[in-house]
Amino acid sequence: MIHAVFQSKYGKFSYFSIHGHAGFADAGQDIVCAAVSSAVQLIANLITETFQESAEISSEHNKIQINLNFPDSGAGSSLLQALQMHLQYIAEEYPNTIQITIQNSGNH
Repeated sequence: MIHAVFQSKYGKFSYFSIHGHAGFADAGQDIVCAAVSSAVQLIANLITETFQESAEISSEHNKIQINLNFPDSGAGSSLLQALQMHLQYIAEEYPNTIQITIQNSGNH
């Protein structure tokens, strides 16, 4: 299963972490893993390259984290929210492949 964690503070996403495998099909044939990987890569590139948001992105084998330095400014928080919604749609289409956790702190 893919595990995605989003952190929200005062109603704005500020952090995202993902790891795991969907287990929908064999490695190299798993369309869920491919869809999730593509979406995460797109969002990371939009945040850092297109919108030039200040963010720390770390990627290691089977895990990526995005930490926005200034979630209240720019498009980074909205892009993370869009990623969360996209992953939710994939999870609904392919049950038992993605677990999404949203950790909230602060007021909403």
